[in-house]
Amino acid sequence: MTSSAARASAASDRTMSIGAVLAVLREEFPDVTISKIRFLETEGLVTPDRAPSGYRRFSDQDCERLRFVLTAQRDRYLPLKVIREQLDEIDAAAGGAGPRLLSSARSAVAPATDFSSRGGRVDRETLIERTGVDSAFISELVRNGLLSAGPGGFFDEDAVRLVEAAAALANFGLETRHLRAFKVSADREAGLVAQIAGPIAKGKGTGARDRAEELVREMAALSVTLHTQLVKAAVRGALD
Repeated sequence: MTSSAARASAASDRTMSIGAVLAVLREEFPDVTISKIRFLETEGLVTPDRAPSGYRRFSDQDCERLRFVLTAQRDRYLPLKVIREQLDEIDAAAGGAGPRLLSSARSAVAPATDFSSRGGRVDRETLIERTGVDSAFISELVRNGLLSAGPGGFFDEDAVRLVEAAAALANFGLETRHLRAFKVSADREAGLVAQIAGPIAKGKGTGARDRAEELVREMAALSVTLHTQLVKAAVRGALD
């Protein structure tokens, strides 16, 4: 066996505990928890082996699957049903190239925006730099209740996407005050989702909060689709 083949074989035989996997994933996904990993296992997104002692043993491919799932949730807000379908397609095409194909597919999930400085906290100057807007536009969004900073005056990755969307709409001639209608609609939808997800998050048992978060993600994706179709139908009617 050549040295390169030996290294590949050793890598394929290497396994990690759930704690070691958590440490690896947190470099890119600071909010991930052991509970989240166990939840994804329960949902069938990853199936680690079990040691004779009963402890989970994760392979390199298991880690890549988790990275794929977490990326799809973070960058595309995809529900688990869609992610599972994508993983099934990758599994069918992978053959012996599972980790490499997963890694390649994961890069295709990420949006075009450069998130190399990802870390969950974005200051005002970085927000301006990454979105290409000026400080006055940020102030207008804040004044109209569309954007708010968290503790310490920092924003998050969702704020980056919000500002980009608002700026794109502004290019069509909409002023920030016109966008308040979207905020009112979003608040109403959030209230409806919270009524359903809240009791689940407060329930007993391992993974209750993760199940609630997944429900929120699923309902959010569906509400976006519904909202889009309703707007299209209304505009189409107005143009007829």
